[in-house]
Amino acid sequence: MSGIEWVVDAQGCSAESLRDSRLLRSLFDKLIGDLRLRPVGVTQWHQFPGSGGITGLCLLSESHLACHTFPEHGSLCLNLFCCLPREAWDFEWYLREKFSATSVQVRTIERPYGSTVAVKAETFLAIGGQNG
Repeated sequence: MSGIEWVVDAQGCSAESLRDSRLLRSLFDKLIGDLRLRPVGVTQWHQFPGSGGITGLCLLSESHLACHTFPEHGSLCLNLFCCLPREAWDFEWYLREKFSATSVQVRTIERPYGSTVAVKAETFLAIGGQNG
């Protein structure tokens, strides 16, 4: 069994969109709905003063969804970790369409659980990973 994590970096976004809390809330709502995620509480948002960006964090029964925006750099960073496999989601299209991103990089990381992880930890200890 394994989970999946998406690490998404969008560049060239419009500064206005990266300061728009309604637009970011809409992104979270769309991801949560489309991927059938289950929030365990209210999403926390922090908008930095002046022309600063926004940070959002939603704890999920599956793990978490987080974003950070940097209007001064035209950048949006998004992280979604699900402990159970999920179907692919078109981050690139959405971020280009809603945030005017000119470049979107999506990295997918498989997060294995169970005996594979235990074997790797035991191997690490066996080759000198233990202090002593």
